[in-house]
Amino acid sequence: LPFRKELDKYKDLDEDEILGKLSEEELKQLETVLDDLDPENALLPAGFRQKDQTAKKASGPFDRERLLAYLEKQALEHKDREDYVPFTREKKGKIFIPKQKPVQSYTEEKFCLDPELEEALTSATDTELAILGMSNLITNNQFCDVVGSSNGVDKDSFSNIVKGEKMLPVFDEPPNPTNVEETLQRIKDNDSRLAEVNLNNIKNIPIPTLKEFAKALETNTHVKNFSLAATRSNDPVAVALADMLRVNTKLKSLNIESNFITGVGILALVDALKDNETLTEIKIDNQRQQLGTVAEVEIAKMLEENTQILKFGYHFTQQGPRARAAAAITKNNDL
Repeated sequence: LPFRKELDKYKDLDEDEILGKLSEEELKQLETVLDDLDPENALLPAGFRQKDQTAKKASGPFDRERLLAYLEKQALEHKDREDYVPFTREKKGKIFIPKQKPVQSYTEEKFCLDPELEEALTSATDTELAILGMSNLITNNQFCDVVGSSNGVDKDSFSNIVKGEKMLPVFDEPPNPTNVEETLQRIKDNDSRLAEVNLNNIKNIPIPTLKEFAKALETNTHVKNFSLAATRSNDPVAVALADMLRVNTKLKSLNIESNFITGVGILALVDALKDNETLTEIKIDNQRQQLGTVAEVEIAKMLEENTQILKFGYHFTQQGPRARAAAAITKNNDL
């Protein structure tokens, strides 16, 4: 085609060479032509919908003080608008005067009683007035003395001032006194007097030390309860405990609540509990992140296969695994 032949002669042109020969004004003009603008786009600011047309030469040097002086002079020379109706300070209408209400005076009415009745009330004792129900004729202390002495009521209960109950101060629990190094050594020595190990809330135990506890429990035959709640234990500690549960045949209770164990560590423990026949109680609730549906299904499956676990501490988030686990625990307790 002739049109295609005419375009072929522009294929070998060097664009960089052509741009290099253009002057600065020609480059700006080319940039303005090639600038992609959309005047119909309402999402763009007004300055981006059209080409920049504000490039003008300065009309003169800018002097801020001179400009302020000129504006002030122009404002002073401008005459104010004349008032068509001059202000004469004339008061129109009525002045509001608030009405003064008369002060009402209340006079107490005097009751005249029969001389016999008035004499009887005057000579009546506090007990007789209280029995008649005339509490407004006696004081609070007199009423308390009469009623409290006959019914055994405390005098302070009739006080007009109601005082709040004084609350006893609640002190923080003392730190865990367990000696970590000494307890670890006693587990390694298989001390027969050590039946329960409580490391709860000791947050400065290194992870390798926690692994050593799990390793030492593999050969220990006297520890029945082992608790690691709130000790910052993680998945490597859970895996070490899982290896311990495959070997240990004496441990009855394990508590690893409130730690950083994820679904990977819990699944390792669940897999180890399928072969363990001595553990009767395990608590794994309140971990930093949720275990997930897969871990909960595996937990329910393990509880159905392991008939030795009687107590399982975990709050299921899924209805299906929760029902299966509850049925399995109930069945284990009935056996």
